[in-house]
Amino acid sequence: MSGRKTFYTTTPIYYVNDVPHIGHAYATLACDVMARFKRLDGFDVHFLTGTDEHGQKVEKAAAAAGMSPQSFTDKVSQSFRDLLGVMNYSPDNFIRTTEKRHYASCQALWEKLVASGDIYLGKYAGWYSVRDEAFYAEDETTVGPDGKRRAGPVNNEVEWVEEPSYFFKLSAWGDRLLEFYEKNPRFIAPESRRNEIISFVKGGLQDLSVSRTSFSWGVPVPGDPKHIMYVWLDALTNYITECGYPDESNPLWRFWPADVHVVGKDIIRFHCVYWPAFLMSAGLAPPKRVFASGWWTTEGQKISKSLGNAIDPVAVTKEFGVDPVRYFLLREVPFGNDGDFQRRALIGRLNADLANAYGNLCQRVLSIVAKNCGSVVPPKGVLTDDDNALLGRAQGLLAAVRAEIDEQAFHRALTAIWEVIADANRYVDAQAPWALAKTDPARRDTVMWVLAETIRRVTLLVQPFMPESASKILEQLAVPQEARTYAAFDQELAPGTALPKPQGVFPRYVEPAKAAS
Repeated sequence: MSGRKTFYTTTPIYYVNDVPHIGHAYATLACDVMARFKRLDGFDVHFLTGTDEHGQKVEKAAAAAGMSPQSFTDKVSQSFRDLLGVMNYSPDNFIRTTEKRHYASCQALWEKLVASGDIYLGKYAGWYSVRDEAFYAEDETTVGPDGKRRAGPVNNEVEWVEEPSYFFKLSAWGDRLLEFYEKNPRFIAPESRRNEIISFVKGGLQDLSVSRTSFSWGVPVPGDPKHIMYVWLDALTNYITECGYPDESNPLWRFWPADVHVVGKDIIRFHCVYWPAFLMSAGLAPPKRVFASGWWTTEGQKISKSLGNAIDPVAVTKEFGVDPVRYFLLREVPFGNDGDFQRRALIGRLNADLANAYGNLCQRVLSIVAKNCGSVVPPKGVLTDDDNALLGRAQGLLAAVRAEIDEQAFHRALTAIWEVIADANRYVDAQAPWALAKTDPARRDTVMWVLAETIRRVTLLVQPFMPESASKILEQLAVPQEARTYAAFDQELAPGTALPKPQGVFPRYVEPAKAAS
């Protein structure tokens, strides 16, 4: 472990007031791809996900379900844990904010903020959204035709709250945060979110209420247990709880600061304003980067409970397969943009990109090798300019994909890979190995070696995105497990290696026939 570069990525810890949907699956998928890529690239990786289980919203949801908050959170948290297996995610841990270690971490951080002089006792009077678990200034709210006041990214209802509260001196952190953003231009992404946050901070920060007394489901304030910590101070602390805080001798502390927090765009303010201020006040390093993913609609409609159009990741993967769904989610829309989940678009990607382009390339190349080359990796003869051009493009993919992964530009990484797949398909057609079998078998063998080697390199890079499918293809190329890392990227296929019988990996999707009415 020592000597290797560390990489720590986190999902938002998901709020347990409802079951997981495609948005949850999407954010976790991004982290999974980064974690898998970095592991293959030789990094010491830690990938964290989990559930945020405190707050007034959970307390109300549990009461509505006729359950205690703990029983309610146990049940809903498990549904998020179950999703990990459904989507073939590879987290190193799943954290829950109801864990004892998290209470200790939150209270230790609180005491640091008190010691720094940034927390004081006062009284809160203002607008509060239970659904967002967020406070809003008067000018951030609007009154609708129904007479109800709303605020926030999804226009949730707010209520007037007056109660004793501890405050964090956020107003004193404006200039320091702006200086931090300037010195760390990669901290907030994408650029539109960075501009949004800078504008918000330049508009002036108000002190933040960080405790509540009107409910009891949460972490008690040290020394004043009638106060419960504001759920966002509690929730954000999970990222350092996992690393052992406050015990900086914990082996996991080597992962702090986190390399990438992936969050939804609706919670960017909490992660890019409150969180770095809390951490710097406590003498801790802020995370290196916060990336805000976009929202999904479905068939052009906003996803909502009232419409009953939420996309269930379990159902969609059952119908289309896990890897095709993973591919579609990260290829269809630039990460950070909003996307529309359309059934026809998913089927189009599955058939065009997976079955026709990648799957067909693998199937016809490996079938020719099995039929004409004795089911072994064919000998590599003298390479032509066309051969070297294709191999060079395949070889250049690792650096290109690595750079895109570091920018969370997953769609660009996949586009680069699929451009080489398209090149390889054009190369097959141009070289016509089926004709060379009769006229120049030695040249045919070289062509097939070039193609098999190109598939190997492409598939090594497909692994983080579609791990199961990539594994099946690498098995058909007889690539041993230890040669599937990026340290082995330039180790070429050895001629004469026996290959198993080829099998298709990406079948075409055909819509089931509708029953006659």
